Amino acid sequence: QVQLVESGGGLVQAGGSLRLSCVEAGRTLRSYAMGWFRQAPGKEREFVAAISWSGGTTYYSDSVKGRFAISRDNAKNTAYLQMNRLKPEDTGVYYCAVRLVSTAVVDIAGYDYWGQGTQVTVSS
Repeated sequence: QVQLVESGGGLVQAGGSLRLSCVEAGRTLRSYAMGWFRQAPGKEREFVAAISWSGGTTYYSDSVKGRFAISRDNAKNTAYLQMNRLKPEDTGVYYCAVRLVSTAVVDIAGYDYWGQGTQVTVSS
């Protein structure tokens, strides 16, 4: 059974940093891409970043490019999202997702499993 567990969210001042983690705790998958999405109150869930199985391909939304970095450690079944220079508009629930193929995509419909989410709040 696929289990995605996010952690690392919290409250931070604008300009600060947070590092999110997502563990595939079920350890049932072999080769999969991972993505991070977020949802602000009253808004639809949106793409943030994605990474291929090898880590050789990454994608970022324009709003986070240059501030956020996605990475993964396949030996630990874990993906990370390093978030720097946070802004109040980065506030939301952050979800990690798994795509059951090795190539990453930005389309939310391309992901098969989702975590429960972790809250990120950036104060001004």
